[in-house]
Amino acid sequence: MNIFRFFEEEFQKIVEGMKAAETLPADLDTSRVVFELPRDPAHGDIACNAAMVLAKPAGMKPRDLAAAISAPLAEIDGVTGVEIAGPGFINIRVEPRLWAAEIDAIIDAGADYGRNDSGAGRPVNVEYVSANPTGPLHAAHARGAVLGDAMAGLLDFCGWDVTREYYVNDAGAQVDVLARSCYLRYCEALGRDIGEIPSGLYPGDYLVEVGERLAAVHGGAFLDADETAWLEPVRSFTIEAMMDGVRADLDRLGISMDRFSSERALVDNGAVAAAIERLTNEGHVYRGILEPPKGKEPEDWEPREQLLFRASAFGDDIDRPLQKSDGSWTYFASDVAYHMDKLDRTGGPLINIFGVDHGGYVKRMNAAVEALSGRKDMLDIRLCQLVNLMDNGRPVKMSKRAGTFVTVRDVIESVGADVIRFIMLTRRGEQTLDFDFAKVTEQSRDNPVFYVQYAHARACSVLRQVGDDVPAAAALDRLTHPAEMDVLRQLASWPRLVISAANAHEPHRVAFYLMDLAASFHALWTAGRETPELRFIREDEAALTAARLRLVKATALVIRSGLGVLAIEAREEM
Repeated sequence: MNIFRFFEEEFQKIVEGMKAAETLPADLDTSRVVFELPRDPAHGDIACNAAMVLAKPAGMKPRDLAAAISAPLAEIDGVTGVEIAGPGFINIRVEPRLWAAEIDAIIDAGADYGRNDSGAGRPVNVEYVSANPTGPLHAAHARGAVLGDAMAGLLDFCGWDVTREYYVNDAGAQVDVLARSCYLRYCEALGRDIGEIPSGLYPGDYLVEVGERLAAVHGGAFLDADETAWLEPVRSFTIEAMMDGVRADLDRLGISMDRFSSERALVDNGAVAAAIERLTNEGHVYRGILEPPKGKEPEDWEPREQLLFRASAFGDDIDRPLQKSDGSWTYFASDVAYHMDKLDRTGGPLINIFGVDHGGYVKRMNAAVEALSGRKDMLDIRLCQLVNLMDNGRPVKMSKRAGTFVTVRDVIESVGADVIRFIMLTRRGEQTLDFDFAKVTEQSRDNPVFYVQYAHARACSVLRQVGDDVPAAAALDRLTHPAEMDVLRQLASWPRLVISAANAHEPHRVAFYLMDLAASFHALWTAGRETPELRFIREDEAALTAARLRLVKATALVIRSGLGVLAIEAREEM
């Protein structure tokens, strides 16, 4: 029995009774009512917002409605008190046994405790990383990679049919620059003195190996050839080589994509033209002249008729060009085609993880997807802020074009994938994150990933003392100490937390939850060291020991469940 679900079911019975008595309207929508842990434990065990969200549609004052709901809530078996706070918040106090009953459910479910079918098998596409194939993944990419993969894991845990997708930007000028940069390294591999890398090309040493591989495959075939003869094959070879490196880095991070989609393939197979035709047929495209960009001097602006998407009709600031002056498609047109392709393949919804530098793209892409799908809520774009790399508080510089950046591989080799995955989720995605190599490897409570994994290891050490011979049943009502109750409340809130995190597309909530649970368990452990009566194993108290061992096992299972959602190892020894 999940205690929150139990109260939701009891609340629905109360509401149905009040509807039958015509105290409440028959069509009253209670979907926004929640039972949850109060922010301040002093306010009680469970908080309910029913009176606050239902008062207006019910035509009642919040405190009057709270009083009407509180009376039958107080009659529920196990409830010891119901209080009305402030304008109408309902706080409920319950007997410890109601919390303790959840231990059996946790142990029965194992590490799948909290797994649910709230997604009902519906498809969802999560696109993340999608870095240009012009260099190795760097540390900033790691944050988007972890955020997207954790979101995909969270949605999968909640019963969604998830597609993990990477969009390869392999069309446009930047990959031609990449090909020319690699061609220089190819010439170098064949003994030519290439001198200093010209401005505008990619100077990174990562292309040296690619150039050597190109020379090994093609010999001197391209050495003195015209660019028209080598540009396309060198471009294709280099992109594939760079993407091999990307796949390897993602694998090191524990990330496996379901699909890699190619921008060039969309352009070549006519998908862009098809997307524009669909928008045109539905009246969303026209030929017109845009106003000059803000901040531009009049002499810098050359008005010309363009093919435009009516983005402003869907909430964007201006309409958006779909075609360049030379007749080729804009990047935006390719992105429109890609999102149409995703919608046609999956039916939506779509989730995109973008770097903060793509913030200006949010409105136009939301507009395009709304026009293509006919729905406002079909695309959710999450922006990922920058990562400040530091070592003992000193900034670590990086510059992709200069070839001096810190790669994902560098970071993994320094601290490990588990550390990267957890630390990247210790801030909301839209907040800047400080990643200090020295701090994230400390074995202290100031290092959150260590703190959580250590809580699991501690629980496992207790279970090893009894050979994992945890009693199949116990008098769980013996668990009454405030430190035990803190752990129990945290454990019981996991199923609700995981659903709310999935619905909000916020996997960082899982990391926050694990840190809170670890803190409660460490506090209970410390209390046992300071007060012998609170030790987990009491030779003089077999019944109490049995209950505490089941509490410890339940804690280990929930931490394992949460870390599993984030694809992080639950270590048994540290």
